[in-house]
Amino acid sequence: MKTRCSAARRTLPLVARRDSFSPLFHLLFIIFFVLAGVYLRAAASPRLDQKPYALIFGTVWGPNDHPIYGVRVKIRLADQKKPKWELVSDHNGEFAQRVPAGKATYIVWVEAKDLKGFKVVGGGTLQPGPEVTVQITNDERQDIGVHLK
Repeated sequence: MKTRCSAARRTLPLVARRDSFSPLFHLLFIIFFVLAGVYLRAAASPRLDQKPYALIFGTVWGPNDHPIYGVRVKIRLADQKKPKWELVSDHNGEFAQRVPAGKATYIVWVEAKDLKGFKVVGGGTLQPGPEVTVQITNDERQDIGVHLK
């Protein structure tokens, strides 16, 4: 069925007229966008409960300069004797540990008893290398390498 449309009155039923919105709708529209902006601003700001930290990131290297997976790495403060953190290197031989920000000295090492199941390609066993000293001054990242013999 065809409908006739007069030239004087052209209305489209799917398009709302500008004067059909009430002032209440405009007020709700403004409040919605103000609240959305406040929410997005709060979500983008840094968390207040998160403390600053430094990162010790390292790689365990074998005697043939290939990264070694599954090695237990220990980290302690320089003035302490017992390890504060124990980590295991991943499939890339890498490990990472967050430590408190601020001036501190850390010692990173591998013990011989943790290397008993590892074999060198040419025969023999892995031996721990020297301890690595890490100086942290603030919230920073320090990259190190732990070399085994």
